[in-house]
Amino acid sequence: MKIYLLGFMGAGKSTVGRRLAQKLNYRFIDMDEVIEKEEGLSVSELFNIKGEEWFRGREGELLHELASIGENLVISTGGGVPCFGKNMEQMNTTGFTIYLELSVQALFKRLKTSRKSDRPLLKAKSDEELLDFIKTRLEEREVFYRQAKLVFPAENIQFDQLINSIAT
Repeated sequence: MKIYLLGFMGAGKSTVGRRLAQKLNYRFIDMDEVIEKEEGLSVSELFNIKGEEWFRGREGELLHELASIGENLVISTGGGVPCFGKNMEQMNTTGFTIYLELSVQALFKRLKTSRKSDRPLLKAKSDEELLDFIKTRLEEREVFYRQAKLVFPAENIQFDQLINSIAT
């Protein structure tokens, strides 16, 4: 079984994914980390050097590779993965998709304090620009995120509740 974690940047996909994989005794894969390791560059550097179009294409290729692996996986997708090509359809067909849902304000609080330099789409944004960016981009992406098999409120995540939701 494959469990795909979806959500906006800062939603906690990697953190939740690691803990969920450990509890379920599945292998954890962070798509951003795989691409960074393959290329020897950070996501931010890849955006700057190869561009977003290249990066989104590589995400799609990696998703296809992961979907064909015959083992139990928890996969943390990049925030944009569900929004390109037929990625959302592929994830829903090959596994169980979970949207880690957070409010605009919760995302703003997390992203404001995170290292913006590690997030290429947030570089050099003022607080006002960051808040506007989150509102706009989340509105665009929720159309895809809400196609997940489970929409899970992730502001104060309870892992036992999440595991029970997956099991039913």
